[in-house]
Amino acid sequence: MTSLMPRPFVFPEVVRLLEGGWPFGDHHAARIEDYREDGRYVLRVELPGVDPEKDIQIHVQGTELSIAAERAVEKHDKTHSEFSYGKFARTVRLPAGALPDEISATYEAGILEVTVPVKPETDNARQIEVTVTK
Repeated sequence: MTSLMPRPFVFPEVVRLLEGGWPFGDHHAARIEDYREDGRYVLRVELPGVDPEKDIQIHVQGTELSIAAERAVEKHDKTHSEFSYGKFARTVRLPAGALPDEISATYEAGILEVTVPVKPETDNARQIEVTVTK
């Protein structure tokens, strides 16, 4: 018999786990969010425990913005660690109208925030009439 009770949708959790990278490799995942607000594109990345002056690199080339960071392992006497160490790299495509020469970045409380000014889009939309041929 089929149950009418909703089952929890597991797929997003599996995707999130896979995005986290292989747990035994040298890469770790960093949660990332992006949005557009007040004429700017904002990209926020969780990067706790990194030195923003030494461990974070931000590059822009054409329409792509790349962020790379690394959190190094410190020597510990314990045999167990639950912190994530390793490298993070992510490239995003900038929105149309982005002004790459005016990109700025700040780091506060483990959050890297990259702000990209975006010039307003002009509305070039127009109606196209369909011609019927006989």
